[in-house]
Amino acid sequence: MNYEEIFAQRGGDYDRAMREYANARDEEFLLPLRLAGVKPGEVVADVPAGGGYLANYLPPGCQWHGHEPCADFMGGGQELNQALLPLPWSDGFADLALSIAGVHHLRDKRPLLRELRRVIKPQGRLMLADVHEGSAVARFLDNFVGSNNSTGHEGSYLGPHTLEDLRASGWNIVRAQRMTYPWRFDSKESLGRFCHQLFDLRRCGWEKTLRAAQEGPGVAASGDGWQLNWELYFILAEPAFSTPAAVHGQ
Repeated sequence: MNYEEIFAQRGGDYDRAMREYANARDEEFLLPLRLAGVKPGEVVADVPAGGGYLANYLPPGCQWHGHEPCADFMGGGQELNQALLPLPWSDGFADLALSIAGVHHLRDKRPLLRELRRVIKPQGRLMLADVHEGSAVARFLDNFVGSNNSTGHEGSYLGPHTLEDLRASGWNIVRAQRMTYPWRFDSKESLGRFCHQLFDLRRCGWEKTLRAAQEGPGVAASGDGWQLNWELYFILAEPAFSTPAAVHGQ
């Protein structure tokens, strides 16, 4: 199944979980913005935009433009009910493009990467953040989530080949780094219920979901609550006609 088919079926559950537990994934949106050095007043393109969650984390004065093909994301992107590609913006439209935790549903990422290159300004940049192949998060998604949700899950995750896809699509790699950060909750039950709804786990309950999270990515006490230890691979890139920069943190 492609991105549009998957989230036409389970996008509503995902969106409801994100709105009920609105701050659970704060770090997941703040971290790529910090790594990309987003500045007030910049034009930001968010693809795929899901429910438009990223817009809440931008500095004052930024112009957020989201593109999301699945209408079940209730607060979603500005271009609902459209195909993912082509992107709806003109050449050189945005200062910064972000794609967070969505492209692992795309087998061939090069068409999207080329379109993102087209809509970025000459001195713009791209922040791509998604699951790394072979990681604990990848195993949790493909094994537990894939066995218990309505669509299955077989991710096409990021890795060294992604850097080659980016270069072939007109990008230079500035930085590529795997980073761990928390999803935060007030209780273990909230953690289990959030993941149960977010991933549409119809074949099990939240308690089994919590146990799988503990055995997989890992769960830990944190301050007054609990956290799920999550990880993504963060790749910062710039248009290829700029001077290539060294790749750090691979």
